[in-house]
Amino acid sequence: MNQTYEQFLEKKSIVTVPTGIESVPKLNPVLFDFQRDITRWALNRGRAAIFAGTGLGKTAMQLECARVIESHTKKPVLIFAPLAVAPQTVDQAAELLKYHVIFAKTQSDIGGRGIYITNYQKREHFDPSQFGGVILDESSCLKSEDAQTRKSLVEEWRYCAFRLAFTATPAPNDFMEIGGHAEFLGVMTTAEMLSTFFVHDGGETSKWRLKGHAEMDFWRWMASWCIAIQHPRDLGYDDARYDLPPLNVRVVRVASTPASGEMFAGTAQTLSDRRGARRDSIDLRLRAAAEIANASGELFAAYVTLNSEGEELTKMIGGAIEVAGRHTDEQKTDRLLAFARGETRCLVTKGKIAGHGMNFQRCHNLIYFPDDSFETYFQSVRRFWRFGQKEIVNVWLVLSEAESSVLENLKRKEREASEMYKQLITNMADFTKASLKSSGARTTLDYKPKKDMKLPEWLISETK
Repeated sequence: MNQTYEQFLEKKSIVTVPTGIESVPKLNPVLFDFQRDITRWALNRGRAAIFAGTGLGKTAMQLECARVIESHTKKPVLIFAPLAVAPQTVDQAAELLKYHVIFAKTQSDIGGRGIYITNYQKREHFDPSQFGGVILDESSCLKSEDAQTRKSLVEEWRYCAFRLAFTATPAPNDFMEIGGHAEFLGVMTTAEMLSTFFVHDGGETSKWRLKGHAEMDFWRWMASWCIAIQHPRDLGYDDARYDLPPLNVRVVRVASTPASGEMFAGTAQTLSDRRGARRDSIDLRLRAAAEIANASGELFAAYVTLNSEGEELTKMIGGAIEVAGRHTDEQKTDRLLAFARGETRCLVTKGKIAGHGMNFQRCHNLIYFPDDSFETYFQSVRRFWRFGQKEIVNVWLVLSEAESSVLENLKRKEREASEMYKQLITNMADFTKASLKSSGARTTLDYKPKKDMKLPEWLISETK
């Protein structure tokens, strides 16, 4: 078939075509204006990601998406969520939106149409072909390129028409996580994304850098399938209700034990040295943490790094309960929800257990034993310091003198993450605003040649 050169170039454009609902019905009036616009956009896209800051109403938006998808497809919709977040979502759905959401453990719990929610750990117990849509709550599980959770979600749900992902992150400089989301949504594989927009940074294949000439195309491409927002005003919505109260971070240092033959304790530099300093200072750190929590009758949370820390600290703080890896899923859920409801004065746990998805806004006091994971620290603090929190949030970082490098590392990562996320929001803002206004429009990344192309005379003569 004959085609013009312009038609050839059109076929080479990177295209993201809406696959969802062209005419979205009226949405729940409980949603704020920016939430309604984002929800309408996501439903129109059909397969989309919402990267929204903690407390911006991701739960309400994903529940409203689930309701509309269930009505549109006449099939049940399944939401995946972290442990304990699922029952909290069930309660929020009934309280905020007046929706009935059912917690399901296996496919046998799916009794026809409706909105169902389960934990990621139970994903293998469901048949994707039976659902009209799937929604990932706290979708940062798509981060690791070789994680089993990521692989199974991408493979098993690739034929589901409606796929949505909600998370307060990703880390803006973690392109593998962005690629994981694009792959789950069927937009582009991670390998295709990297080859299209990135180059290796030196000889390290794990480090990628945006091609200079492809930078704007990359942000425009992202804005065609995802929305990044930390505050409504990022997208032009003036809403002072989402201004956060102050965050008061205090550093509590305890003495370190000098190494054998030395008069003073040095700074632990390697990961192994820092772990050793952490173990050597357990008793002093526990006493400092217990003193802080016991001095007040307010709600407190303490996030530790070692199992032995959690067990001992629970005994030392009055009215404390522990949530640890040794507990059953039911025990973890019950205890986390009890703290969320204010029925327990102090929660002792790890950031890896209760650092994602939970809403602990009743509490504004957190004791944190830091390690080198900024993501765990960020997510843990955000359980308390989130939109809707009315009090100043107090965070005590309890560590030994030898762990000063840990603190410096966290501060550096915090600065980098803040700067990169600002770049992400800034670079995508105009594209996102245009995308919100033109839901349903075909989005292309056009190839714009800088030189005219001339066909050779022999080809022209042949085509004549």
